[in-house]
Amino acid sequence: MSFLPNIIFFIVLTTSIGYFISNVIKLRRNINLGIDLDIDVSKDSKKRWANMAKIALGQSKMVRRPISGALHVIVYIGFIIINIELLEIVIDGLFGTHRIFSFMGGFYGFLIGTFEIFAILVLVSVSIFWIRRNIIKLKRFYEDSMKGWPKLDADLILYFEIILMSLFLLMNTTDASFQQMNTGNIVSGYIYPFFENYSANTLHLLERSFWWMHIVGILIFLNYLYFSKHLHILLAFPNTFYASLEEKGKMSNLKSVTNEVNLMLNEMGSNPTETIDDNINEVAKFGASDVSDLNWLQLLNSYSCTECGRCTSVCPANITGKKLSPRKIMMMTRDRLEEVGKNIDSNKGVLVDDGKKLIDDYITREEIWACTSCNACVEECPISIDPMSIILEMRRYLVMEEASAPSELNNMMSNIENNGAPWPYNQMDRLNWND
Repeated sequence: MSFLPNIIFFIVLTTSIGYFISNVIKLRRNINLGIDLDIDVSKDSKKRWANMAKIALGQSKMVRRPISGALHVIVYIGFIIINIELLEIVIDGLFGTHRIFSFMGGFYGFLIGTFEIFAILVLVSVSIFWIRRNIIKLKRFYEDSMKGWPKLDADLILYFEIILMSLFLLMNTTDASFQQMNTGNIVSGYIYPFFENYSANTLHLLERSFWWMHIVGILIFLNYLYFSKHLHILLAFPNTFYASLEEKGKMSNLKSVTNEVNLMLNEMGSNPTETIDDNINEVAKFGASDVSDLNWLQLLNSYSCTECGRCTSVCPANITGKKLSPRKIMMMTRDRLEEVGKNIDSNKGVLVDDGKKLIDDYITREEIWACTSCNACVEECPISIDPMSIILEMRRYLVMEEASAPSELNNMMSNIENNGAPWPYNQMDRLNWND
């Protein structure tokens, strides 16, 4: 019976990790539903690693807004270093030891003391975040797309962090052997007087209860990530590593279209240096009407979105009252991708047409055409997400597949085709255009 807690811990741990891995597999499957994107990381690996270190690890874009940036950095650092103690908990849980690393003496006390200080800082930061969302009610957290589950999700994460940090401190407080070390109990030492009159058995029971609740809470949080906007905790790193290094707003050229243009120019003798690739087949579709038409990096972007709303808060279209919200673009892309994934799961690995698509059912044409292509959202995103690339692909579909565009744009394209310029004037009168 002495090994029963260790057996139970092993079952809980392996079950949790197994479920987490199954969700990772599902996540990878969904992302790979996107079009293949040929990224040769060997050519610019140093720059990509530097971007990931600077943006994802170093939080360089997050601190552009000092208050929320500083608070986020505290929570981020606290999350990283406090979970170092998770290693000790796992070892203790599997082998029945107690504070296995305490043999390090003063250094161990320094580590736990640092963890306790950051636990308090995290509690303060998270409380401020909660006040900003629920008392002050910052505008960017209250657009229509943030109602319902997105708001509840954001609050649940804050509650999770408050509970986990509190359990960590209470676990240390009620650990009599740790308190007797008189090192590392920088915060818990001030809480201990409220428990010191309890019997040794009661303290042990409380410590074990807080220990179990803390580790189980961490495992629940780990598996909750897949369903939460906080999936960015894991995906921010690959997202910033694989982010485009091209100029912002650069749109990819379709090889089939480029081939046709080169063919026309060669026939006219205007482009003798360009070669024609006879092996290029006609593409089945121009642009994107659904998530399967987007590339895998764009789908990774949708899962990585933190829903912070910084992109929307700087979008000139949104600021002037237009319906467009770059954050909503990413959220709707992720929601549609999740729906497609569930479709595949429920039909034994086969995607069955559900009559829906990203355009119209999730994102309106009004939103697509409201974008000014200014790249403000791309520049502002703290983890290098590119909402504009998705908007441009949907525009490409509307124009090239449906010949559907606002009348002003259709007139401009007709003028370019007929007159070589956006204006409705004959080319022969070009010298008079400045009069």
